Amino acid sequence: MTFKWIGYLPLIIIMCYIIWRLWFKKPDRKFKYISEDWRAILHHKVGYYAKLSPSEKLRFEKEILYFFDATSITGVDLEINDSDRLLVAASAVIPLFGFPELRYRNINEVLLYKDAFNNDNQTDGSNRHTLGKVGSGTMNRLMILSLPALHAGFEQKEDNSNVGIHEFVHLIDKADGVTDGIPESILQHRYVVPWLKAIHREIKSMKHGESDINPYGATSEVEFLSVASEYFFSRPELFKEKHPELYDLMAKMYHQRP
Repeated sequence: MTFKWIGYLPLIIIMCYIIWRLWFKKPDRKFKYISEDWRAILHHKVGYYAKLSPSEKLRFEKEILYFFDATSITGVDLEINDSDRLLVAASAVIPLFGFPELRYRNINEVLLYKDAFNNDNQTDGSNRHTLGKVGSGTMNRLMILSLPALHAGFEQKEDNSNVGIHEFVHLIDKADGVTDGIPESILQHRYVVPWLKAIHREIKSMKHGESDINPYGATSEVEFLSVASEYFFSRPELFKEKHPELYDLMAKMYHQRP
């Protein structure tokens, strides 16, 4: 009796190995746990994390580890440290914390610059006003953040801004294929119309100088979403007091009440 399949044995072994790697073997992790030093950094610098319950902190830490596994964080012409990396990861985790099942699928790397940059992504020369940017075209799946601005967003307790959260909210908005200020990947359909009506009312107030939301948000629905989200996560108590309708809609959008 001839066993013709024996000639295919090497190929069968290789295919079985590939299937095992893809379906059963867990990928090697860059970081396997959160150290006590990292916890201290998070507790000291990230007010959102500090206010979580013990079980929520553990989940927050797991999300940070997942982000580190999936995304590279690179300093451009500067050395970066654990604190820098943790603030990038925290910026990503905070907006999606109400959705344990969701992950960022549209970013591979975050570039940290030493300062603000211009439209050509240069930190030298004039017109350097940009603090954060989500890449497109040849820079698709990249994000650029000014390192000083990233830290300032977590250190300024009386400010409503956080450039890290701002840019990751743009990624959430972009996840449905259209960047339009309506993050359909997290916003239930029944809230779309109330959300748009609230945006337009608030933008009108902003243009008349009757709102404490950053006026940059009045430039478009896209920027309004990110600017309002910065405020919502950075100073939720004040945001709820000043903008109760927006707070309620955003709490439903993000599945959390920070």
